[in-house]
Amino acid sequence: MSTAPLALRELHEIADGVHVATAEIWTSITTVVVAPDGRALVVDPGITVEEVESLAATVSRRGWRVTAGFSTHPHWDHVLWSRSLGDVPRWACPTAVRAQQRSLAEDLVKVEREAPGHDLALFGRLTPLPSTATDASAEDTPPGAVRLPWPDPARAATSSGSATAPGAGAEVGEPLVLVVEHQAHAPGHGALVLPGAGVIVVGDMLSDLEVPLLDLASPDPVGDYRAGLDTLEHAISEHGVHTLVPGHGHVCTGSDAVWERFGADRAYLDDLEAAVRDDTDDVDGSDDTVASDDPRLTGEWVVGEHRRQLAHLRRMRSA
Repeated sequence: MSTAPLALRELHEIADGVHVATAEIWTSITTVVVAPDGRALVVDPGITVEEVESLAATVSRRGWRVTAGFSTHPHWDHVLWSRSLGDVPRWACPTAVRAQQRSLAEDLVKVEREAPGHDLALFGRLTPLPSTATDASAEDTPPGAVRLPWPDPARAATSSGSATAPGAGAEVGEPLVLVVEHQAHAPGHGALVLPGAGVIVVGDMLSDLEVPLLDLASPDPVGDYRAGLDTLEHAISEHGVHTLVPGHGHVCTGSDAVWERFGADRAYLDDLEAAVRDDTDDVDGSDDTVASDDPRLTGEWVVGEHRRQLAHLRRMRSA
């Protein structure tokens, strides 16, 4: 009995060398950055087995070769992989790598429940960005940013720890990819800035479909989120970014639209804090379903997360 060929995953080029694919589940976005010679960087490759495998098939069909991956943050749906994508470094901020290691057992349960069938031996095998990448002395790497060791293979290693063949350094036309780290939503959350393309890949921030989702394990969830927004805003202004790719939702193009996303997230945080101040007695959030007129507060899951955040912050305030 013949097996039906795997459908190719649809990719849309949003800027020169920057392609995105949108999943059916949670409107999750995968980004593929391609160097002029076909070397590809895969960011948050997908959720279901079919999505990840079809992405690998599409990359192969287009004649690209994956030479690195990047996980924007350590939540289970952002640390999946497939052997079809290759044994390559899957970079993440060191803080994110440590957080993922701590939550590994819990995350394995989640992935088996929500997206069964993945090769669990590859799950969460992240490579912390090397200390050499944090050297901001290079004239094309501004302070506060980390240069991703891609596509230059001289500073890379495979996910299994073996070094790749050293290269002669960056070639003319190779994309510069910067990592900007903050602690909003998850520890070690890393955004990728591509100054040449005017693109920022922000992970689970600044969505048009989801309100800000806080890291409730943090001692200051709202403060961390505000600081994360400030960090991203600075990076966008510093590098002339005009296209924003969230982890869930839709790509945002144009400076006005980008700043509207920031305004929406900050307004939600204002509403959340106001609701906490107004009623510290209702620690389970049961008397206030929304407490905000944010249009993203629709659907059972988003409203449920909002109420969970409100209840948690009220408990923190009343403690």
